[in-house]
Amino acid sequence: MDFNVMNILLDCGIILLATKAMGMLTRKIGLPQVVGMILAGLLIGPALFVHSSFPGLIHPTAQEMNVLKSFSQIGVVFILFSSGLETDFREMKRSGAAATVIALAGVFVPILLGTLTALLFMGGFSVVHEHEKLMNALFIGCILSATSVGITVETLRELGKLKTKIGTTILSAAIIDDVIGIVALSIITGLGGEGNIWMTLLRVAGFFVFTVIAGYGMRILFKKLVKAYPHKRRTSIFAFAACFLFAYAAEEFFGIAAITGGYMAGLMLSGLGDSNFVDRKVIVSGYMFFTPMFFAYIGISADFSAFRWSSMLFVLAFVAAGIIGKIIGCGAAARCFRYDGQESLAAGFGMIARGEVALAVYATGSVLIAPQGGIDPLVATIFLIIISSILCPIFLKLVFRGHKAADLEAAADHKVTISSEALENVHHHIEGGDE
Repeated sequence: MDFNVMNILLDCGIILLATKAMGMLTRKIGLPQVVGMILAGLLIGPALFVHSSFPGLIHPTAQEMNVLKSFSQIGVVFILFSSGLETDFREMKRSGAAATVIALAGVFVPILLGTLTALLFMGGFSVVHEHEKLMNALFIGCILSATSVGITVETLRELGKLKTKIGTTILSAAIIDDVIGIVALSIITGLGGEGNIWMTLLRVAGFFVFTVIAGYGMRILFKKLVKAYPHKRRTSIFAFAACFLFAYAAEEFFGIAAITGGYMAGLMLSGLGDSNFVDRKVIVSGYMFFTPMFFAYIGISADFSAFRWSSMLFVLAFVAAGIIGKIIGCGAAARCFRYDGQESLAAGFGMIARGEVALAVYATGSVLIAPQGGIDPLVATIFLIIISSILCPIFLKLVFRGHKAADLEAAADHKVTISSEALENVHHHIEGGDE
């Protein structure tokens, strides 16, 4: 029998225990929990034991893997939905043009470098005329577009730079960065299916028109629900339904990745009363089950049978392209807006960290088009997350080292404005009904 519900229950139990244990371990040594969850999938699955008699702690059949894959796809939609809910439009407006240009540079320079790097390892630039290989290269480049802002925020807060002008700009750029990265993924996904740039752009434009119209109606209904039933489960159920319907519509009607629909649903509900309440429900629902399934599935489904240690050269080049692309792109853009050298370096260093969105892009691309030229970007993506997560706080601390006087001055300025900010936050909580 290829499918056994009891086996699914056993696999889920092992996955949850392993991802939690490894997540806590990696967090203790200063790495993101997502790294531990991926490693857990590698350790309990068959990926690392293909040449041994040990099949791994779990060895699901093809049909059972399809069930786990379905769980993982729901998990990644949850991740992007939560990211959309957490997007702060006020922060984006506050930093304005500078943050937008920094974000644009932080997306397109790494995509360019990543694509060129992939093409070099796929046979050189002559393969650019081969549609499948070009799509693979673009997907690999797109993995480098996203920024994981969590590590950056904690480091800037520790250094007393979070509320400074450059700190706010970095935070806003990271938020805009994800939006632009998702749009880029949508375009590349469409090209992968058809290869027609104009039709792809038309479908992307159509999806965003649909998002605005449907999202506006959704916001009106959500406001009425919140007003009538504040902090009730029914508002969260409405938001979850909207997330799944947007994700379905994106992929089935417009040929856009489902995660884009999930993200846009969260974006359309962000900043409303009970948005934070819903986000907490998403975190509980997602991170208790579906999200660990996504990260573990990445490891469990990994196939290293074709991997050779010679491929580590590509891994290192990929990581270098991801880090250098952010530093050059974001740093140069910040310099154009008259940030000084220290602040420009901080903008570049603050954007290098990668996390779950990079994995979401990898998961989407790996399903659509198989890797070419013996290059599997999974190992490269895992290395990128680990190395960038370590380097980001180190680089930021180095660039701001010896500037305590500036920190004290910024803190003094912050004290002057804290009253107005506190009043603004109180007003926001009263109007939004946040707990």
